[in-house]
Amino acid sequence: MNYTVLWKPEAERQLATIWTQCTKRNVITESAHVIDKTLGANPEEAGESREGGFRILFESPLGVIYTVSADDRRVVVVAVWSFE
Repeated sequence: MNYTVLWKPEAERQLATIWTQCTKRNVITESAHVIDKTLGANPEEAGESREGGFRILFESPLGVIYTVSADDRRVVVVAVWSFE
């Protein structure tokens, strides 16, 4: 069963900043695609749980913080950063 993956506007801005400042944009694009696919397929098993109902997922070179609403079958990415 698939989940709908949404990115908060701030997370979209963060991703855009990472992408525009990066020399390997294709790597960022692919990482974001894999994150979307992973979270859309099985977000409650992806990554690790954190306080407050948040989860964290790393897909090099990006990391994301997200929430899962199983009732709505929605995932919301609230923050993204580059760690390389």
